[in-house]
Amino acid sequence: MKIARRAAPWMAVVASLLPGLCMAADIDGSQLPALWGVPFAGLLLSIALMPLLAPIFWHHHFGKVAAGWALAFLLPFAVVFGPGAAGASLVHALVAEYIPFVVLLTSLFTVAGGIYIRGNLRGSPALNTAILAIGAVLASFMGTTGASMLLIRPLIRANDNRKHTAHVVVFFIFIVSNAGGSLTPLGDPPLFLGFLKGVDFFWTVRHIFPETLFLVGALLAIFFAMDSWYYHRREEVLTADPTPDTQAIGFDGKVNFALLGVVVALVLMSGIWKSPVSFHVAGTDVGLPGLLRDVGLIVVALVSLYITPRQVHEDNQFSWGPMQEVAKLFAGIFLTIIPVIAMLKAGANGPFGAVVAAVTRPDGTPDPAMYFWASGALSSFLDNAPTYLVFFNTAGGDPAVLMTTLAPILAAISAGSVFMGANSYIGNAPNLMVKAIAEDRGVKMPSFFGYMVWSGAILVPLFVVMTFIWFS
Repeated sequence: MKIARRAAPWMAVVASLLPGLCMAADIDGSQLPALWGVPFAGLLLSIALMPLLAPIFWHHHFGKVAAGWALAFLLPFAVVFGPGAAGASLVHALVAEYIPFVVLLTSLFTVAGGIYIRGNLRGSPALNTAILAIGAVLASFMGTTGASMLLIRPLIRANDNRKHTAHVVVFFIFIVSNAGGSLTPLGDPPLFLGFLKGVDFFWTVRHIFPETLFLVGALLAIFFAMDSWYYHRREEVLTADPTPDTQAIGFDGKVNFALLGVVVALVLMSGIWKSPVSFHVAGTDVGLPGLLRDVGLIVVALVSLYITPRQVHEDNQFSWGPMQEVAKLFAGIFLTIIPVIAMLKAGANGPFGAVVAAVTRPDGTPDPAMYFWASGALSSFLDNAPTYLVFFNTAGGDPAVLMTTLAPILAAISAGSVFMGANSYIGNAPNLMVKAIAEDRGVKMPSFFGYMVWSGAILVPLFVVMTFIWFS
């Protein structure tokens, strides 16, 4: 009953739009004033600032804030352009983008939450570096969220006999929660959105593998040197291990590894299989491969919940809180970004012509370096998934052109959105989740600005080097 009461206002809004859902929502972005972007900007600023300025209010009411900004766009839009255009835009955002996005994240989150790594490793520099390297590989196959949730707890347990461990978690965020997820659409939400827009599944691994290898390799080398200094020079190892070895290293819930393989297969299937069968839903075409993928992912999540022993979830401290936050916030983001995308598609003739000019050279060609830094700068403080969409559409929004003629631009957008999400705690969803888990386990993490000192000193110089090598 509680769920029904909460859903009632949204159902009423949808019902009011149903009579005109068959009308096409062909929005001319050049005719929209920039004020239509206020709800989108307001929601992103709320996500960035309210957890810092009003954490208690945000914790209890973030869903209401997201719904408020969504209605601040949707209701005026329905009044100005009619319920048919508003309804068609709503259906397209939900069916074509939001639902597939959330279904994939939920499936990965559920499967990863059903795997528990038991035992207690010894947190030496070599072992810590190896765990970060493994996490970087896993991140592109089970998502940065899944890999982070799988490995952060055993990594903290392995180092709980050391005095200085904040740097271990900071580099974990750099590598596992961000950079490692840059090679496939499974890795990070921005790339999955690109996949939904038509970017080939293996495009990113073909085009930004050298950049990823350089960044991850450099970070692993820097971490090993720093962790070795802490380990050997600071004499920081405690005489007694708070969690001594009491059981062999192993996995509980191993069946979820097979389910993870099913997730990968479903996503690959939807990208490779081209079927002429599609369903027309209020102006939005839903292809059979995508529909089967989403249904399959839901089944995988349900199977994981059913077959995973309760003790595994308890040991992992599994809860739906993080996933609920992502689902509610992104519902608002996918709605409020509708007019922003339309205005960006208008190019130099639209309200955001200045943005287009900033990433365009004097001769009219797009500048990869500016796309890299612009998408990265916004991804550092806003969410990198909508940031990717914004610049994807700024560059024209045509996946066929972006994957070929404008391949350097799409590579710059992909790299900037994924890599620079590590610049702050709010750049990517796993960052804050990892920080919260570490602090709950007694790790004294840097403050918001203290963390940015770390990222500014370590990540930014590497991004500068990458700009000269690949994006100049």
